[in-house]
Amino acid sequence: MKKTLLIASIIVFGITLNSCSKDSDDSGQYAYKVRMTDAPGPYDEVNIDLQAVEVIGSNGQTITLNTTAGIYNLLDLSNGISTIIATSDLGDVKASQIRLLLGTNNTLKLNGISYPLATPSADQTGLKINVTQTLNENVENNILIDFDANTSIVETGVGTYKLKPVLRTIVATTTGSIQGTITSVGSKATVTATSASNVVYSSTVNAAGQFQISGLPAGNYTFTATPKLPALPVTQVNVTVSVGVTTNIGVINL
Repeated sequence: MKKTLLIASIIVFGITLNSCSKDSDDSGQYAYKVRMTDAPGPYDEVNIDLQAVEVIGSNGQTITLNTTAGIYNLLDLSNGISTIIATSDLGDVKASQIRLLLGTNNTLKLNGISYPLATPSADQTGLKINVTQTLNENVENNILIDFDANTSIVETGVGTYKLKPVLRTIVATTTGSIQGTITSVGSKATVTATSASNVVYSSTVNAAGQFQISGLPAGNYTFTATPKLPALPVTQVNVTVSVGVTTNIGVINL
């Protein structure tokens, strides 16, 4: 009888331990959204053919997100405008890499003329962006991809262009931004924000003279607007950026 009770106790203990082990391995579900934005560029349109978005978790597993595939004009997404390109519920608490998979229908429009935008096959199979993002349960985890159209276009000949993507990620909950307007809209000025540790963040000004530099860690920055010669740069020092806040520095006369 005692032997029977001992065996039964061992079986019950084993079942309980296994159940607890499974519970402790559950990683939960983390709501995840990927948004895309852009800095302005001196083109009419920069169109990318987005096919899929993937996330690589901390264990190396690849998850294909629910992607809104299609043609995106990056210049529609400048100066703080963004759009959701993918969503999903992830089972991993960390995201270590994001991949954008492009098709072949990428184009550039300049002065009303559309040109094919050559894309290396390696880029079509996945534009890789390394991230270090820890996700939280019961909240909406967001990440913003800044696809810099201006620096991503390489002119390879007369009327021939190649896409050499320049991307970075922005976690809105840990960064801020600087925005404003310049008066000389025809100057095609560039704008930069330089941190106290000499890290430079840049953007360009759109046709309306508006600009926004996003993804800035909190701190004080030296802001510079640089027009084409012979106009001279204008600098503002000690521009304060706070997390989750867009600092508007107003109208700048160039």
